[in-house]
Amino acid sequence: MPVDPELLDILVCPECHVSVQPVHEGAGLKCPKCRRVYPVGDDNIPVMLLDEAKVED
Repeated sequence: MPVDPELLDILVCPECHVSVQPVHEGAGLKCPKCRRVYPVGDDNIPVMLLDEAKVED
C-alpha cells in the first residue's frame, strides 16, 4: 500500500523544503532538488530524516 496521497501533499524534504515524489514502487520518497531518497517503512510511514536518506542520481 503506497503512502497516503493526503500525506504526500504536505511532505517536503527536510533539507530543501521541496515536495517529495514516490519512487521504487512506493518504497521511497525522492526530493527532485537534492536527489535524496527517504525510505518508507513497512507500515507505510516515511522516515524523513537526513541520516536515513540516500542520495541517488
